[in-house]
Amino acid sequence: MTINASGWRPEMGGAGDTGPATFTGNKGLMLEEALIFEIGSTETTGVDFDEILPGTGRGIAGLLLAGGGGGSPPSPTLAAAPLHHSPEEANGSPPRAGEDRLANLARTAPIGLPGLSEPETVRHYTRLSRQNYGIDLGFFPLGSCTMKHNPRLNEKMARLPGFADIHPLQPVDTVQGALGVINELAMWLIKLTGMHGVAMSPKAGAHGELCGILCIKAALEARGEGHRNVILVPESAHGTNPATAAFAGYQVEDIPATPEGRVDTAALKARLGPDVAGVMITNPNTCGLFERDLKDISDAVHAAGGYVYCDGANFNAIVGRVRPGDLGVDAMHINLHKTFSTPHGGGGPGSGPVVLSEALSPFGPLPYTARTADGVVHLIEEADANAFERTHFGGPLNSFGRMVAFHGQMGMFTRALSYILSHGADGLRQVAEDAVLNANYVLRSLEDVLDAPFAASGPCMHEALFSDNGMAEGFTTLDIAKGLIDEGFHPMTVYFPLVVHGAMLVEPTETESKAALDQFIGALRSVAGRAKAGDPSLKSAPHYAPRARLDETLAARKPVLVWKDAPLAEAAE
Repeated sequence: MTINASGWRPEMGGAGDTGPATFTGNKGLMLEEALIFEIGSTETTGVDFDEILPGTGRGIAGLLLAGGGGGSPPSPTLAAAPLHHSPEEANGSPPRAGEDRLANLARTAPIGLPGLSEPETVRHYTRLSRQNYGIDLGFFPLGSCTMKHNPRLNEKMARLPGFADIHPLQPVDTVQGALGVINELAMWLIKLTGMHGVAMSPKAGAHGELCGILCIKAALEARGEGHRNVILVPESAHGTNPATAAFAGYQVEDIPATPEGRVDTAALKARLGPDVAGVMITNPNTCGLFERDLKDISDAVHAAGGYVYCDGANFNAIVGRVRPGDLGVDAMHINLHKTFSTPHGGGGPGSGPVVLSEALSPFGPLPYTARTADGVVHLIEEADANAFERTHFGGPLNSFGRMVAFHGQMGMFTRALSYILSHGADGLRQVAEDAVLNANYVLRSLEDVLDAPFAASGPCMHEALFSDNGMAEGFTTLDIAKGLIDEGFHPMTVYFPLVVHGAMLVEPTETESKAALDQFIGALRSVAGRAKAGDPSLKSAPHYAPRARLDETLAARKPVLVWKDAPLAEAAE
């Protein structure tokens, strides 16, 4: 192809890492970023200060020693310099000349942090951020995590001053709008799940699990059956379920899965008895399958005197299609950051409201919101609970206490309600349908090149499960995951669920287009084909990432987490 009248044609180099080495180590816009200690010196600071700081009696050397980049101990002359206060500066009696306000808390050794200028600091963290993969860059196939696009409308609503700038200690009459959002979202969650009440305050899925288990414990103690000390957890449940039960003081017993990846109902029923407090079951489960026998399981658990906790992390696969309350569930958390599309990852912010059955609602945590006939929304705290007996509970609340200091995650409430109202009831139903459709498209498009252990049992729900069975000798799930990085994708969830050896769990979510899925499917087919053919280059992937493959065992068992400069490192060795 020519691009000008002279007939000059551009010369195209070969693809891949075939260019010459660069002086900087950078490869175009893939910037090599040094550690922050290698950029700045511990002997300098990025900020200039006056020699004597008004009101402190400390010189620049003393300040650096207390909180800056380093320096020598404070000069006795500077430390004893007289202080000069104006009447406006004085707050009560001014300190005496030379007085050290830090007393014996003053630093006596350099802090050892590098001093960087503002441009150096901003560039360092911006360059690091470019090495992150996020949902705004591309498809994020993490199974079980539901990493879907976050509509910007939700973000806009959450940033409105009336929501973003309020404080949890404001008087209730000044935050009626915020309380109205919490109350309306609570009503939606109750309707969508077919449950009786909801605890809005838990701040994450595992936090919600704990809330539900504490409700179960309170209910059992209230009827004099606190001796029930066993929680049954199927193998197909989320990994946090047994941890939560153990944290709440229960003994945990596993229930096996059937060959098709669902709860062994017969084994569960056989274990029920007077010591069983309840069962924690995930539906859809971590194999991406719907637990068809949940109603039968619930009936059996209730008949034996226990309660049913459902892990609702995968509610996005059934929202608008199935009401867990109709299946006999007593408590279920809902990850607002998964089902209703709010920012996810990096430790938060999350939100895990817990919907409760009529049997458990009286034991839910405080606070909660209540809308009276005059339209006013009340925040019910400990001091108000007895005055707000909810007649549909048949009496006063018997709350087990509080889960958080304040009222929950306001930003997540606003985003979730925005998402719900923008979709409507029919739109939420389509969310589930599209999520399931996309997952089955991925499953059927890859089952001829990747082992799909439960494909024969019928359609999956919102995620497709594969294994590394059938790969060439020595090639594993890890090699496939690393190969996907070279293709420009964050790997899927690997080695989970544990019921499948070498598991690869892919969740496309409902927000991905067919074109995006086709590109991912093509990339995964290519990498899987290389693994089946024994391509040795796959063992050293990724090749195009900022860092090559680590020694994963050494990185896990002997991580280098502390900076040591060369002299210190040599001395330590």
